[in-house]
Amino acid sequence: MLIAITRGVSAGIAACELTHLERQTIDLDRARAQHRAYEEALARAGCRVESLPALDDLPDSVFVEDVAIVVDEIAIVTRPGAESRRPETAHIAPVLTHYRRVSFIQAPGTLDGGDVLRLGRRIFIGLSGRSDESGIEQLRAVAWPYGYTVTSVPVSGCLHLKSAATEVAPGTVLVNPAWVDAAAFGDVRVVEIDPAEPYAANGLLVGGRLIYPASFPRTRKRLEHAGITIEPVDVSELQKAEGAVTCCSLVFAGA
Repeated sequence: MLIAITRGVSAGIAACELTHLERQTIDLDRARAQHRAYEEALARAGCRVESLPALDDLPDSVFVEDVAIVVDEIAIVTRPGAESRRPETAHIAPVLTHYRRVSFIQAPGTLDGGDVLRLGRRIFIGLSGRSDESGIEQLRAVAWPYGYTVTSVPVSGCLHLKSAATEVAPGTVLVNPAWVDAAAFGDVRVVEIDPAEPYAANGLLVGGRLIYPASFPRTRKRLEHAGITIEPVDVSELQKAEGAVTCCSLVFAGA
C-alpha cells in the first residue's frame, strides 16, 4: 500500500513565498477544489491518502513535499531554505513517526524536499536557492548507511531541482534542459519538455501512471508519444504559488 500525505490549502496562501513568479490573485475556493481533485487522483493511483488539516498561519504549508523526505528505511525532516516555512516541520514530524524513524536536518544547513529527486538507490539534490551544501551533506550522512548515493546537481532559473526534472516512468526523466543538465542523471532515458512550456518538467509518478498538470498540453503529447500514461489534473491556482504536482504530497510505501 502506498501512503500519500497531503495537507489542506492554507487560508493565507496569498502570502506565499515567490521567487521566480510575479504575484497573482489566487482563488482560494478554486485552489481547494483543485487540491481535492488532486487527492482523488492519488487515490485512483492506489494511494491511501492521509489528508492533514490546513495550517492557515503558514501560507505555503500545502506544499508538504518540501518539509520531509521519506525513503523505505527512514524519514528526514528538512530545514527549508525559506525561513517562513521552517515552522511547518514541527507539524509534519509527529505524523511521520507513525511510519518511519525520523531524522532532522540541523542548522545551519538548509534543504527543501523539492530539490530531492530519487531514482532507485540514487538521490540527486539540487544546489538551489533553497538547499545548500551543508543540508546536502547531512542527507548524505543519513542515507549512505542504507545504500543510497547522494549527488548534488546545479540548477539555475527555477526554484527547485524538481521544477527542472522528475521521473515520469521507471528509468525515464522529464527535463527542462535550460535549467538542468540531464547528463547529471547518468544512464536514463530523457524526455525534454516543449520549449514553449518551461514549467512542464514536474510530474508525479504513482502506481504506474503520471499525475501531470493539465496546463502543459504540448509536453503531454511528448510524454504520451513516449508511451507514458497520463492522469491530468488542474492545479492552475496552486501553480500561481510556485507549486507543482510533486510538492503537494509525500508518497511512500507503507511499513
